[in-house]
Order: sequence, then structure tokens, then C-alpha cells
Amino acid sequence: MNRIDLEGRRAVVTGGAQGIGLAIAERLLASGAGVTLWDRDPGELEAARTALGSGTGGVVVDVADPESVERAAEETIEAAGCIDILVNNAGIAGPNATTWEYPIEEWRQVVEIDLNGVFYCCRAVVPHMIERGYGRIVNTASIAGKEGNPNASAYSAAKAGVIGLTKSLGKELADRDIAVNCITPAAARTRIFEQITQAHIDYMLSKIPRGRFVLVEELAALVAWLVSEENSFTTGAVFDASGGRATY
Repeated sequence: MNRIDLEGRRAVVTGGAQGIGLAIAERLLASGAGVTLWDRDPGELEAARTALGSGTGGVVVDVADPESVERAAEETIEAAGCIDILVNNAGIAGPNATTWEYPIEEWRQVVEIDLNGVFYCCRAVVPHMIERGYGRIVNTASIAGKEGNPNASAYSAAKAGVIGLTKSLGKELADRDIAVNCITPAAARTRIFEQITQAHIDYMLSKIPRGRFVLVEELAALVAWLVSEENSFTTGAVFDASGGRATY
């Protein structure tokens, strides 16, 4: 494992108590960063903190609630001193259904967490980064946001929105030492699979030329470089991790 230099940096990882977020937190810690996990499940948050060990903070937060996010940002800055790195990873898959049969409340929930949650977190943290003159933000989008998965229109639309938000914010902050990028992974075998049908899982795997799902450790390695000081030029960009599926 290459060790990215993140010594002295303070990071927030949303949805950090499991899956991709937990792998990212582990990699950032291994690179020298202090990490605060933001997650809405108190039990899983405490278990993740225990597993990760010293240097790990935790705040119970609902990214779909802007007031909860504001409080989490204030609490984290008070405890850690600053937020240098923000990884917006929290998300849900939502049900599998055709667009015309998609439950309206389920649609709203997916968009609120997967897209609006990213906006709320950026809105809360970016002014702090501007004041300090430094920041690195990585948003977890999806290959579904680039290509659109059938029977997953809410998830696809929300992740496409994350890509657009990333590009807009990256341009707004391009004259500062604040980089904003996103990753567009293929599916990773995490607990999010519990939310989707086996038919949809089979469909996603069939579209990956590598013939397997991405490993959470592979995504964590990519994010570790993106949030490093070395990534001082690239911003507003989309980094593919789709195993060859992406066509643009």
C-alpha cells in the first residue's frame, strides 16, 4: 500500500461507519490524517470508532437534515480544530422499480440523502475551508450517474446531480487551494446490496468488463490521493472507477 502523506490533516467522512466510507476512513488514518466519522446510526458509529482506534472521532448526524449537518460541522471543528478534508460518501440505493412505478416518498428520500445531503455538507464546511485557505472535497457519485441504470432512476438521477454539483463547486473554488472532485465507482459489494434485488445486482455485474465488483480498498486508495495536498491542480473532475464500464 502506498502511503499518501496526510500528516496533520483533519478529515470528515460521511456514512463512515461501514462499507466504502469505513474503508476510506481506514486509509486516511493510515496516511496520517485525523478522521471524524459522520453517521446516523449511533451503534455502528461507535463500533467503527472502536475498530479504527485512536485518532477517530464520531458525530451522529443525518445528512438529509441541514440543521443536523450544521451542528455536526460546528462540533467537529470545535473538537478537531479544523476540517481540511470532506468526503461526502453517505448514500442509499432506494428500491428497484420502473420510473413510472417508483414510490414518490422513496424517490424523495434517495434524492434527499444522496444529492441534497452532499449539498448540505458542502454548504456547511466550504466557508470554513475558504477562511482557512485550504481544502479537499471528494464526493461519491456512481457510474449510474453517468450512464443511468434501469429500475434505479432515483439513484441514477441523484448521482448525476452529484456530478453536476461537483463541477459547479469546483469552478466556484478554482481560484483557491480547495479541490472538489468526485468518483464514479461501479458497484462495490457492501451492505447497500441488501437494498437492491438480485436481478439488479446481476445486471450491474454484467456491465463491468473487469468481470467483478470494485473493492472498497481500491476506492479508498483513489480517494486518499484526491484529498492529498499533491492534488493541487485537478478540480471539478470525475474519476472513473467502473472497471471499464464507463464510456465517457
